[in-house]
Amino acid sequence: MDLSTLQAQQTLIVKQRFTMMINRYEVRTATPDGSDGTMLAFVEQKRMKLKEEVTLFRDDTKSEVFAAFKARSVIDLGATYDVKDHNGTPIGLFKKDFAKSLLRSTWHLESTDGFRTTGQERSIFVALVRRFSDLSFLPYHFDFVASGRPVFSVEKKFKLFRDKYTVTIHDPQADRRLIVAMAVALDALQGR
Repeated sequence: MDLSTLQAQQTLIVKQRFTMMINRYEVRTATPDGSDGTMLAFVEQKRMKLKEEVTLFRDDTKSEVFAAFKARSVIDLGATYDVKDHNGTPIGLFKKDFAKSLLRSTWHLESTDGFRTTGQERSIFVALVRRFSDLSFLPYHFDFVASGRPVFSVEKKFKLFRDKYTVTIHDPQADRRLIVAMAVALDALQGR
């Protein structure tokens, strides 16, 4: 899918495939009826790595890169992750706001052209239940905003064995590659 077609997408679906030692994800467009459309990215993330590095491929053949993100440092509670395009050119970054995340997970996302947005769990109640119980399967909702206006949201659907997210994009200018990387990171990195 070319970049202009990708930028026209307003709804994406992120699905986790169940495996024991690797987090696997598929990112797809959504059809008008809400079902899975074209695959945009396929991700395999090895668990228990000291320095996170995640490559998003165009499909499960892993022959073409869609984007990638990598932590700047080894195990850092407020780590910054650099996001690069398929050529390795920086397109932005995201980082967890450790202090604010003690109550509600909060992430900052920035593009290299200066666009910034902050995302936070919508429900403080769900955030606290997830932190102080073993109910990690609970659905949650992140809203990313800039200057008080919605940019995109990521909603985890209720599933026991395989996580599924709906990504709704409100801002036509927001780089979809950054949004895809952030959506995958919300599942892959959220429990750390």
